[in-house]
Amino acid sequence: MSLVSTHTDTANGADNIVGPFTQMSQTVAKFVWNTAATNIPQDLEWEIVLLTLAIAGLLWFLRGGHGSKGVDGRVRKAGLLQFLLPKDIYTHASARVDVWLWVTERIFYPFWAIALLATVGPATEQSVISALKWLFGNSPELHSNLAWMLLYSLVTLLCYDFVFFLTHYAMHKVPALWALHKIHHSAEVLTPLTRYREHFIDGPIWVVGGAVSYGFAAGIFGFLFNGGITEATLLNLGFFAVLFGFNGSFRHYHVQFHYPVWLSKWLQSPVMHHVHHSYLQQHHDKNLAVFTSIWDRMFGTLYIPEVDEYTPWGLGPDSQSEHQTFWQNTTGPFRDWYKMLKPRASRGHRSEREQS
Repeated sequence: MSLVSTHTDTANGADNIVGPFTQMSQTVAKFVWNTAATNIPQDLEWEIVLLTLAIAGLLWFLRGGHGSKGVDGRVRKAGLLQFLLPKDIYTHASARVDVWLWVTERIFYPFWAIALLATVGPATEQSVISALKWLFGNSPELHSNLAWMLLYSLVTLLCYDFVFFLTHYAMHKVPALWALHKIHHSAEVLTPLTRYREHFIDGPIWVVGGAVSYGFAAGIFGFLFNGGITEATLLNLGFFAVLFGFNGSFRHYHVQFHYPVWLSKWLQSPVMHHVHHSYLQQHHDKNLAVFTSIWDRMFGTLYIPEVDEYTPWGLGPDSQSEHQTFWQNTTGPFRDWYKMLKPRASRGHRSEREQS
């Protein structure tokens, strides 16, 4: 009976038969598409793109066409289209390398991001809660309201900013870490994708830092409210994350976005990150935080640029030629690490010969 039924279904719907190879191909294609869709940088989502272009267009109008920088890092007067999307920047070899480095990093992202976020963050949160219980006893079980939710959002932001600053500081000061972070600084032009221009080994370091900072803040407020609190949200995103989110798109955008000097002493303006990417000596290791200027002020790394200050981007003429292609940037850290270890190995061999 079942054989007849199967034959009938096959005869009537032969065109609908899908073989195992086709099914596998469709499954893989769907997985790749969904992965790509969920990994589109926030800076390239249409809402953020439109907001960035709208603000940039307003700056163009207010400054009479001034305020955008060219490949050389100098401000130039431009028409609206060139101001927003200059051909010399978006067709530059560095901009193409941005794309391929991001694609490579995204390929590896699913393999470690989920594991790190699902382990490091909760472990940090539970450790903080356990420590507070040991120190103070049971949770006071405070009642949540909008003010507390806003405070939770602010503390989370400050914790993330501080951990980001410490990680970034180490990236610049520790040679082995600079070999990785150098890839980000090898960008000779700034585009929204430059924000994601990282070596594929670099990503887990930033994710761990973020997970620790979020887990730390969540542990404190989880203890105070016995778990009964969430961040204040705006458009389903953290309130302060929305307020400062557009800052991220302008940080790696060729258009200058200044804040008043008094405000720049508290919040990082996007143009302050132009300084961070400059290879001029006075700009080295400056403006290491992501949102606030608090930590840079405390550690002496704050630099507030003048309007239209010259900021040539990249590693500089001494080493830029070693980090211009996708392959050079991908293999660069391994070359640098080998050079660091080679003198030690040579000293070890000499010592063995001397002893013999």
